[in-house]
Amino acid sequence: MSQQGAALQTYNNELVKCIEELFFKRDELNKQIQQEEEEKTRLQHDIRVLTEKLSRVCESLDRRLTTRNELDRTIAETEAAYMKILESSQTLLSVLKKETGNLTKATEPRSTRDRLPM
Repeated sequence: MSQQGAALQTYNNELVKCIEELFFKRDELNKQIQQEEEEKTRLQHDIRVLTEKLSRVCESLDRRLTTRNELDRTIAETEAAYMKILESSQTLLSVLKKETGNLTKATEPRSTRDRLPM
């Protein structure tokens, strides 16, 4: 019977050792779970902050794109108007030169105008 008692004591010691190892593994797993939960909380916070920042950047970008489009439209309209002014100035200059030539001929002394080419 003492052999059976010794065997029982050995089994008991091993059983206690296995249970202690399970507790140790559970404690380690709990530490890992806690670390991951903390990391999850930090990441969720970071996501929230980044989402808000992204929203602000998108709004700002939309405003800037709208402003740029308006500037592009204004520039195009201004360039078109300027080209019309240039064309009108060129036409006016041509008309003025022609009229000046006509007036010069009309105001020349008669003898110069009436001369025949030799």
